[in-house]
Amino acid sequence: MANAESIEVESPAVVAKKGGKRTMLIVGGVLVVALGAGGFWFFHSRSTQANAEGGAVAAPAVKAVDVYLPLDPSFVVNFQDNNDATRYLQVGVTVMSRDAAAIQTIKDNDPVIRNALVMLFSSQTFDQLSTTAGKQKLQAEALTAVRKIVADKLGKPGVDALYFTSFVMQ
Repeated sequence: MANAESIEVESPAVVAKKGGKRTMLIVGGVLVVALGAGGFWFFHSRSTQANAEGGAVAAPAVKAVDVYLPLDPSFVVNFQDNNDATRYLQVGVTVMSRDAAAIQTIKDNDPVIRNALVMLFSSQTFDQLSTTAGKQKLQAEALTAVRKIVADKLGKPGVDALYFTSFVMQ
């Protein structure tokens, strides 16, 4: 009976602690294998479907990003009205392109572009700019002028739009 008294009995918490590490490793391994198999099945079934349909899996279309470049500072020119009075025009201009090379060309040729736009803006009359149609016509002419300069330097127009971000006549 003395032998029965010397046997130590471990508590259930100690037994669970010893087996817990082993169990966690087994569960983690099974989880990694299951995720790997699921990923293989998902991608394999997509390519099998595409091959059955006679084509490859189409990559998502990459949309070109609109890049806006403000031509700072704003343009300030004087122009004449019908009464031969001097008036002032302040125009904020921003160009938009989806071509990074065109944006860089605009930056590199800023003085040339600014000169062309100053000449264009100062040649306007008060009556022309007093209407929405006149402002839209000036906007189209400014876009054409910028496109021409960029095309001369880059070989393609590259500019998609030109916006007046401010327009003040005084």
